Amino acid sequence: KGRPMTAILVSSAVSLLVALLGTPALIKFLERRHYGQFIRDDGPEGHFIKRGTPTMGGLVIIIALVLGYAAANLVELRTPRASGILLLFLIVGLGLIGFLDDFEKISRQRSLGLTPWQKMLGQAVIGIGFSVAGLLFADRNGLTPASTRISFARDSLIDMAFLRGGDGSISLGGVTGLTMAGAAVALILFVLWSNFLITAWSNAVNLTDGLDGLAAGASAMVFGAYTLVSVWQSNQSCVYGHPDIVASTCYQVRDPRDLAMIAAALMGACFGFLWWNASPAKIFMGDTGSLALGGAVAGLSILSRTEFLAVILGGLFLAEVISVILQVVSFKSTGKRIFRMAPLHHHFELGGWTEVNVVIRFWIVAGLCVVGALGLFYAEFLVS
Repeated sequence: KGRPMTAILVSSAVSLLVALLGTPALIKFLERRHYGQFIRDDGPEGHFIKRGTPTMGGLVIIIALVLGYAAANLVELRTPRASGILLLFLIVGLGLIGFLDDFEKISRQRSLGLTPWQKMLGQAVIGIGFSVAGLLFADRNGLTPASTRISFARDSLIDMAFLRGGDGSISLGGVTGLTMAGAAVALILFVLWSNFLITAWSNAVNLTDGLDGLAAGASAMVFGAYTLVSVWQSNQSCVYGHPDIVASTCYQVRDPRDLAMIAAALMGACFGFLWWNASPAKIFMGDTGSLALGGAVAGLSILSRTEFLAVILGGLFLAEVISVILQVVSFKSTGKRIFRMAPLHHHFELGGWTEVNVVIRFWIVAGLCVVGALGLFYAEFLVS
C-alpha cells in the first residue's frame, strides 16, 4: 500500500505547489487585462474597496488539480480509472461554465453574468453526461463508478432500479436482470437525483464564496476529509483490500484510490490558492472556482457512495443555502426578512463582526462539521 499512499501525497504536493506558485502569475496576467471583480451596490459597504480585484482564480485551482492527478498517476505508473476521468470531466466542465459566467460579468461590468437559464442548461449538459456515464464502464468485477442506490456512508437498500424480474437481462449501474422499463426508470431517476446534487452543491459553494478565503478554506477541509474517506475505502475495499476483510464491512466503490488522489489534489490546490485569497484577498476564485469545487463535492459524494454523509461534511455550505432559501420565502410570504442580509455570512458581517472574524468562526464550524462526519463514517464501519 506504500505506492498508492505515495501517489496521493504527490498529488497533493504538486497541486499545492502549482496553486501557490501559479496564482501570482495569474494575478499579474488578470491585472494587465483589467479582469477585476464587480461588487454589488447593495452589499456591505466594506466590500466596495474590493472592486477591481482580479477574479477567475478558479483557473489555477483546476490546472493544479489536473497536474496533481496526472503526476500521481505517473508516480504509480498507472492509467487513470473511469471514476477519476468522470470526476475530472464534471469538475472541469462546471469550471468552464463558471469561467463563461465570470467573463460575461467582466466584459459587461455588472454583477450578473450568464442568465439563470444559460447556467442551468450548461450544468444540465455536464450533469447528464456525468450521470449516464457513471452507470456505465463496469470493471471486471461488475462495479460501475456510480450506483443507483441512495447512500449515506455506503449504499443503502433504497434502490432506484426497482423494476426487475421476468426475462429482463439488461444491466445498469452494476444491477442485472432489469427489464427495459426498469432500466429506463432507474436511469431517469438517477439522472434527476445526480443533477439535483450537482446543482445544489455547486450553488452552495458559490453562495459561500462571498468573503476572503471563506470558500477556499472550508473546501480544503471537506476535500481533506474525502481524502481520508477514500483512503479508508481503498484499504477496506471488497475487491482491492486485504483478503481478511469481512464482507459486511467492506466498501463497494469502484476506484477509491483515484478518488483519494483527486480529493488530495483539490485539498492542496485550495490551500495553495488560500495563501493569496486570504484577507485581504489578492484574487478571487470567482464562479470558475466555486462551481468547480461544488461539483467536486457532489461528484465525490456520488462516486464514493456518501451522498448523505456529504450533507454533514459540507454543513457550512448547507447553512449558507438554507439562509438564502429562508430569506426569500420569508420576504415573499410576509414581506419581512429573517436575516440582515443573505447568505448567512453577510448577516453576521452587518451585525458588527469583522470579515476576518466571520471567516475564522465559519472555518471553525466547517471543521466541526468535518470532524462530526468523519466520526459518523467510522462509527458506521464499526457497527456494520
